[in-house]
Amino acid sequence: MKIYTKTGDKGYTSLIGGTRVPKHHLRIESYGTVDELNSYVGLIRDQPITAHDKDVLKEIQDRLFTIGSSLAADPEKSRMVIPDLKTEDIELLEQEIDKMNETLPELRHFILPGGNNVISYCHIARCVCRRAERLTVHLAEESTVDGQVNIYLNRLSDYLFTLARKVGNDAGVPENNWIPRL
Repeated sequence: MKIYTKTGDKGYTSLIGGTRVPKHHLRIESYGTVDELNSYVGLIRDQPITAHDKDVLKEIQDRLFTIGSSLAADPEKSRMVIPDLKTEDIELLEQEIDKMNETLPELRHFILPGGNNVISYCHIARCVCRRAERLTVHLAEESTVDGQVNIYLNRLSDYLFTLARKVGNDAGVPENNWIPRL
């Protein structure tokens, strides 16, 4: 099987279900951004972080594939069984955030991204996650989107922010507090 099909050479692609749409379609932008996010999560997993954090990130990558599948399906035509998000997936993120926050200092300032590569990768992933959320919220105004998708992406950006703080704390890197110039 060849990796290239040439069917997208004229700027169109197919959704799951066969519907052809332009590659700039909001649905394509949405799942493409989720795919980009998944790549950044993989980059974080490749860093020197705890085995537990790597396991959670692998679980997140699986959920991001689930979200991508959901977004890639034409809600009007797809007959394929698409995996779905569950309330437990969101609860896992919340539990992990709560667990990390138990060991972190109280947040009293906005945090400037940076400190080391892992922290920076977490912040980049957080920003891509926020973009994915904005796109899927927009898509939900125009088409059908699983309601759990936006909740999951919202919680995931919080998780990634908290993970950035945790890996910095674990590495003894002081937080880069934003102190506004007055």
